[in-house]
Amino acid sequence: MDILIKIVQVILALSILVLVHEFGHFFFARLFKIRVEKFYLFFDAWFSIFKYKPKGSDTEYGIGWLPLGGYCKIAGMIDESMDKEALKQEPKPWEFRSKPAWQRFLVMFGGVFFNFILAVIIYSGTLFTWGEEYIENRNAIYGVECNHIAQEIGFKNGDRIIAFNDISVLNSSVSELHIDLARNQAEKATVIRGKDTLTIDIPQSFMPAILSTPGMFSIRFPFIIQSIPDTSHNYNSGLMPGDRVLAIDSTESPSYQDIAKLLQSKKESIALFTIQRGDMILEKELQINHNGNIGIIVDTDITKLFDITTREYSLIESIPAGFNKTIVTIRNYFKELALIFSPKTEAYKSVGSFITIGKIFPSSWNWQIFWNITAFLSVMLAVLNLLPIPALDGGHILFLIYEIITRRKPNDKFMEYAQLAGMLLLFTLMFFAFGNDIYRLFK
Repeated sequence: MDILIKIVQVILALSILVLVHEFGHFFFARLFKIRVEKFYLFFDAWFSIFKYKPKGSDTEYGIGWLPLGGYCKIAGMIDESMDKEALKQEPKPWEFRSKPAWQRFLVMFGGVFFNFILAVIIYSGTLFTWGEEYIENRNAIYGVECNHIAQEIGFKNGDRIIAFNDISVLNSSVSELHIDLARNQAEKATVIRGKDTLTIDIPQSFMPAILSTPGMFSIRFPFIIQSIPDTSHNYNSGLMPGDRVLAIDSTESPSYQDIAKLLQSKKESIALFTIQRGDMILEKELQINHNGNIGIIVDTDITKLFDITTREYSLIESIPAGFNKTIVTIRNYFKELALIFSPKTEAYKSVGSFITIGKIFPSSWNWQIFWNITAFLSVMLAVLNLLPIPALDGGHILFLIYEIITRRKPNDKFMEYAQLAGMLLLFTLMFFAFGNDIYRLFK
């Protein structure tokens, strides 16, 4: 069921992004009276799932069977359809190639522009609806929980991260520490471990793993009992709501994560628990069942345990805030792209396809998370489409800028070969990304 929910979220998010992107091209094409022959969600190679052409319309609307994007087939343009026969005829006034360069530029830039606008709308909407609520790193008083990559680098559970490359991250949210590390290409981290302040060297060889493994750091919180069900095998043990477990068999375990791991190692046994109740320290023998549980409900509401930074936005305030958040996301994603193209970090190994995208969605439905991820993917789609590869919008835009500056239009044969080369490059990148995902699944 978890995988199904992720799949549905990925398909829904990508469908929204593709429709908005292609509508950007469609909008400017129709604005300049350019004929649009097809408008499709997903690709319809050989056949389509659904198609419809309104009476008196030049455009066929449909849904293809291959969920790798979508397209808007604009008359008189060399695109992924590679329709060379139409281009052998004399240009028609309603064709793309007959229009001034500035109009063709706006048609090509329309998809990217609409994806940026979508990100602004989504971010503004989420800020207005839910506001912002996060735990600043400075308030993570129990430190962070580290995944296996972080531990291989040298971080330990309970570390309080102070800075990356001597740049303070105390004001960052705990969930963004991983992102701060990657975007700054951090070569060292400053942490507080117990009473000591340490410097951890971060080998750049870890950068591919850092980029492809979300959630390097999460917040640690104490193991506090919320309730003891009357069906619990420890119901008569004297435990009370609010009790905090400090240790098991004299092994100190200051966090929920530590306690959970220790319980799994002591299945089907009776252990001595050290309990804090207000100002008192108590010891109780509790039975641990075959599942590694003591039959209690843990209080996992971290809003009770930490100072939460919150901000609410009015409708008017949410619009500039959404715009600013989009700009910051664009700037940060360009930094991430620079990492991928940096041979020093070998971050190209982190490139992934739909499987990687699916991993960032939660396994349970949460509209706030869904829309924030969709906004980020909208920015990502826009930025990637700006890359100067002929089969992408960025390639067409590059040629149009050349034409505007030199007043010389590249001939159709050159554009045809450039489009073909770009498509081959894109297919190569797609297979590479998919191969990376498959390799990581079986690694």
